[in-house]
Amino acid sequence: MKKMLLLAMAAMLSTTLSAQNLQKGTYGYLYCHMSDQGEYTAYALSRDGYHYEDLLGGGPVMNPAEHARIEGGQRDAYICRTFDGKGYLMVTTDMCVARSHQWDNYGIDLLKSDDMIHWTSVTFDYRQGTSIFMDPDSPSVYRDWSTINRVWAPQIFWDPDYQWPGGERGGYFVYYSMWNRGEEAYDRMYYSYADKTFTRLTQPRLLFDWGYATIDADINLLSDGKYHMLIKKEGGQPGIYTAVSDHLSHGWGEPVEDDYVSFEGRKKCEGSSAFQLIGEDTWRVAYIQYSDRPKHYRICQADQNLRNFHDPVDIEGVTAPQHGSFMRLTKKEYKRLQRWSRRQQQ
Repeated sequence: MKKMLLLAMAAMLSTTLSAQNLQKGTYGYLYCHMSDQGEYTAYALSRDGYHYEDLLGGGPVMNPAEHARIEGGQRDAYICRTFDGKGYLMVTTDMCVARSHQWDNYGIDLLKSDDMIHWTSVTFDYRQGTSIFMDPDSPSVYRDWSTINRVWAPQIFWDPDYQWPGGERGGYFVYYSMWNRGEEAYDRMYYSYADKTFTRLTQPRLLFDWGYATIDADINLLSDGKYHMLIKKEGGQPGIYTAVSDHLSHGWGEPVEDDYVSFEGRKKCEGSSAFQLIGEDTWRVAYIQYSDRPKHYRICQADQNLRNFHDPVDIEGVTAPQHGSFMRLTKKEYKRLQRWSRRQQQ
């Protein structure tokens, strides 16, 4: 009986731990980010997670106008592997402040690739309403979608237990902040599910509402079997905080108020991205310190529970770092991106 109970507990733990983005590669790191030189996606490579080399001289790795069909700008790039490890996914904020001269936007872009070099994409303009989603007749979070004014900083988390209406399991949990000025007072966190083709989305659902604006969420599954979120609070005491839940789509309690990225004093920070160095169980947390002139993109340390933030340093070797994400690479992937960059610059 005791043995059966232990086996059942192990099976439950295995299921929980499988709800995460696939980690692969022990050779180096890709920093995939919006460039602060323009609203486009750029790459940089590193062997140690701190010292990087720009690819393509810090230029765009794709034509933003081709993939960001609403405004022609790509911000806040988030990259990860497909659930089966055979490809790559990216989400970006479809937004171009340089063109619109305002901090509003209307949708996001979903991209996929076999090699991180050539990308296909679909664009979702949320002003068009429920017809753009795969479940248009489901209850809607808004009465009028035409007044959407922000859809910001989407990220991806593979959920093998999500069940589609037909019974198929597995979907990409895509989470982001939205604001519809006509119907809500501030930015709130929402989520949709994308199917395995990464071309279709369900209607947004509210992830949580703490009573003030929240943006730039970053979710990771930790060794305690719980989901830990880094998020920027724009209400209350501003800063980058953490929250914890047993579930992806609900149960997010109030943020931890006594342990957050506070060592930057009154300097304003956002766009956090957590990653682990190869072979370590502690974490690194990267973020943009955007109130500085010039801005500083910082990487600090945290313990295995994403707590006790300390020892921030500037990222090195990146021409214009901004809000982005980090992914471990194999040697084959690392060298392929290097060769591609060198050929393009010849």
